[in-house]
Amino acid sequence: MDAKRNNARGPQPREVKTKQMEGQDLESVIERAQGHDTEALGEIHRRYVRRVFGLCRYMLDSRESAEDATSEVFLKLQRSIESYNGSIPFPRWLLRVAGNQCIDILGRRRRGRQGMVEVEDGAGVIEATSAEPSPLGTLISMEEKAQLQAAIARLPENYRVPLVLRYYSELSYDEIGQQLGLQRNHVAALIFRGKQELRRKLPHRSK
Repeated sequence: MDAKRNNARGPQPREVKTKQMEGQDLESVIERAQGHDTEALGEIHRRYVRRVFGLCRYMLDSRESAEDATSEVFLKLQRSIESYNGSIPFPRWLLRVAGNQCIDILGRRRRGRQGMVEVEDGAGVIEATSAEPSPLGTLISMEEKAQLQAAIARLPENYRVPLVLRYYSELSYDEIGQQLGLQRNHVAALIFRGKQELRRKLPHRSK
């Protein structure tokens, strides 16, 4: 009986607000979220949670770790979104936040051990020109997602993290270097070698 009365009254206030929020442009949603509007923050979560989880899943070694990291990213977003100034697209900014969260998690795991991103002897000989776009992007788009994710998960951590930041978060080599505390040519070396490893791990395509 109560359900019938609710149907007769039409959509409830929260449902109306959610529908209105879905129709708003991103700039308006961000502006409201920066004013700590819970509906706007929820709308950002709805729009981007899958992309954030995807990045975390690639960088971390289990679904559970990725889920925990994703939750932390959106909790931090409630405090950090005020610092977003529109200088870069919001999705890229948010994925940068997510990448930092994953790097922090990996850093905590390896405390007391040698740094994740130490470059092997001779890595610095890779020239900066190796930072140019690679055919790997085409290769990635052609592979089945499950195969790709499995192959990336098997990469050594020092290759996997820069590679994901480059091709998933779309960070520049300089930005990756800033996040990982590396020189640009070291980033180029790690990504170059990571791509080589990834090609070896992906199933061979029939000719």
